[in-house]
Formats: sequence, C-alpha cells, structure tokens
Amino acid sequence: MGLAGVLLAPYWIVQGLRQGKYLANLRERLWLSAPILRNSSGEGGKAIWIHAVSVGEVLSSVTLARRLKQKYPGRPLVVSTTTITGQAIARERIAFADAIVYFPLDWAFCVRRALRAVDPEIVLIVETEIWPNFLRECARCRIPVILVSGRISDRSNRRYKRYFALFGFFLKPFLRNTLSHFGALSMQTEQDAERIKALGAPPDRVRVGGNLKYDLEIPGDTPIAAWLGEEAQKTGRRPIIVAGSVVATEEPLALIAFGVLQGEYPKALLVLAPRKPERFEAAAEFIEESHRNFVRRSELPVPKPGAQAAWNGEARIPEGVSVLLLDSIGELASLYRLADGVFVGGSLVPSGGHNILEPAAFGKIPVFGESMENFAEMSRRFLEAGAAVQVSSPEDAGVTWIELLRNPERARAMGDAARRLVEENRGATNRAVESADGLLGSRAAAKG
Repeated sequence: MGLAGVLLAPYWIVQGLRQGKYLANLRERLWLSAPILRNSSGEGGKAIWIHAVSVGEVLSSVTLARRLKQKYPGRPLVVSTTTITGQAIARERIAFADAIVYFPLDWAFCVRRALRAVDPEIVLIVETEIWPNFLRECARCRIPVILVSGRISDRSNRRYKRYFALFGFFLKPFLRNTLSHFGALSMQTEQDAERIKALGAPPDRVRVGGNLKYDLEIPGDTPIAAWLGEEAQKTGRRPIIVAGSVVATEEPLALIAFGVLQGEYPKALLVLAPRKPERFEAAAEFIEESHRNFVRRSELPVPKPGAQAAWNGEARIPEGVSVLLLDSIGELASLYRLADGVFVGGSLVPSGGHNILEPAAFGKIPVFGESMENFAEMSRRFLEAGAAVQVSSPEDAGVTWIELLRNPERARAMGDAARRLVEENRGATNRAVESADGLLGSRAAAKG
C-alpha cells in the first residue's frame, strides 16, 4: 500500500488540483483529526460502524442504518464514505447518525487512528470493499466485520481471473487470508456467493442475503419536486423526462434521445442530472452546443432540502427553456415521481450502469442502455418481467418514450410490474440486522 501511494501520488495531486477530488478530504482520510461523537456517553456500549463507499451504497444503507439505530439507540452510529458526493448524501439522508466521516486510507497508521477514535463493536461494509489493512487491524482488535449486500460484478470477476492467471502464486493466498478476516459475508445472489468463495472466502461464513438496494426508502417530496410539479401543471410542460446519473460523455447522448421525443412533443422538458458534481459545467456546455435554452437548478430561488431560505413560490421556467440542469446533490430521487419517461445513466457508454430501483419504486419504467454490468442480475429480472426497456442507442431511447406515451395502458402495466419487483425483493435489511445481532450477541455473551 505504501508503494501504491508513492506511485499514485502524481495522479492524486493532478486530479486534486484540477477537480478537488482527493486533496479536499485528505486530512480526514489520514485521520489527523478525530470526529466528535454526539452519543459519546458510552452507556449503550461501543459504536456500530457502517461503511458505504459512494452515493449508491449510501442510499441502499439508509434503511439498515435507521434499523440499527432504532434497535441499539444507546450505541453511537458512525457512517463512513469514500467519495465527496457520498459524504453529502450521507449527511442529508442519514442525519440521525452520531458521526459521518471519511473512511481511512488503507495504511495501518490511518486505520489504527480511525479504530481508536470510533471504537467500534462491529463494522458493516456495504457491497464489496476489501481493504486488507483495515480488515487485518479489525481482526487484531477482535472487531467483527460483516460484508452486507456483497457482489462481484462480471467485470470484477474477469479482472480477478486475469490477475490470478498472472499473479496467482501470491494473490490467491493473500486474498484467502484477507477474506478470512470477515466474520460473515452476505452476498446478493448465489452467483456472487460462489464468486467470493472462489476468491478464497471461508465457505461456512458465506450466505445469500439479497440486495439492500431493494429496501430503499422512497424519498418524500422536496421543494424542487413540489415546485416542478406545480409549474408543469400550470404551464402544460409535459412530458417530463428525467435522465438520472448521467456520466461523462453520456450527456450529449441523453440530449439526442430527448431531441427525438421533442419532434413529437415540443413542450417536453428534460431534467438532466449528471452523476458527479465535476460534470455540471461540462453538461452545461453540451446543452449550449445543442442550441437549447436551459436553466440551472442552482439558479432557481427554490430552497434546497433542509434550507431555511425564504421563498415566495414565484419561480418560473422561462418560455423556450427545454432543459433543467440538476446541478445539485440529493434531489434526483424525488423528481422521478414526476417523470413521464426515465433514462438511467451510465449505460449508453461502457460505465457499468446505475441503480434502476429509484424510478421503479415510483412505478416508472427504467430505460437504459446495454452497459449494465454492475447491475446485471437486477436488469435481467426487470427485463424478463417486462418492467424495463433496454436500448442500444439514444435514438432508440427517444422512440421508446414516444411509444410508451402513445400507449398509456402498456406503460401503466410495465410501471406496476416495476414497482411490484421492488416490493417482492425487499428483505435484505432484515437479514443484515440479524447477522449483526448474532455477532453482537455472541460478543456480549463472551464478555459476560
């Protein structure tokens, strides 16, 4: 890890100076300052630590965090993320946590500082974050670590196989040792379970627990969603298309798809939501290049969630504006409720796709491209159930929205199927809480 740090330092410095990605939170990730836990009396015991690397993992862990806080109100709840956007979402959605921190860099001295400061009784890692030094230090301190909603994507599996072919003599025993430090590994599917066992995880600790993402909390109304719903009703700005989690170079593709729809629905409005804040300016440039008028969400006098700003409700979408650029964090999910058509980004370019469950939970039909490797099992289920549409080009996405708008009965049936799939696959949170209960109970008995 020391060698990796030296080799990657130039990249971190350049990216940090250009985009502020790594330098902004470097002090926190080195754990040079410890967080102040709001619930620090120690009356309920040591902390429960949940690690959710970025936005998707944070959103999927909200229900889990709430359930654990309700079950163990006396224990401090600490939530960590790796990314800046994940940190922002965690502070908004898991505000009831006693501390929201950055996960330490995987050097032993950083990890030891973090463990001393948090003093966890148990650590739950969402999806598949395998940090050797962190796991080793937890084992040394006899702190159980649970992997919940774990997965090994097709892309990661191919990468592991390639590395095994080249460095298997070292990598296989190294991974076997590292994975042995998990107290339990709860995987999303049978395939994920077999893959983690093939990497060296102890078979007796691996189980299939389902996908936490299905247990998402459906977001309530936000000021921007309430305003946009009223504005659309007053001005007849329909249909509303929400293109969410759009990644780099995918913005012009979303605009092409919207252009196909505009040919038949000239009063349509596109809500374009880039996945990462550093893409806000690039997205604005792409919209300008498409010769469309647009308004930034940040320019609207509509208060952001939790803000106390005064607002008289008089914001308007100017005539001729066809795109709302959602240059904010944490508001996308609530806007899916208003959507007449949805596009889930990261899928028309080779990026692996993004979560389709947020629109599906509102009964909206996810439309996505061919790159869904990170959500292969989920997208397969939806396609087989007739609850989603996969397209091979932006033009196909535009045509799909038109066909669904022309056939509201078909759209309603598909939307109902999407919502039903979300409801039928809930339960991973219960199983994760049971795993935590088991380990916490056994530790309490041992101490007794």
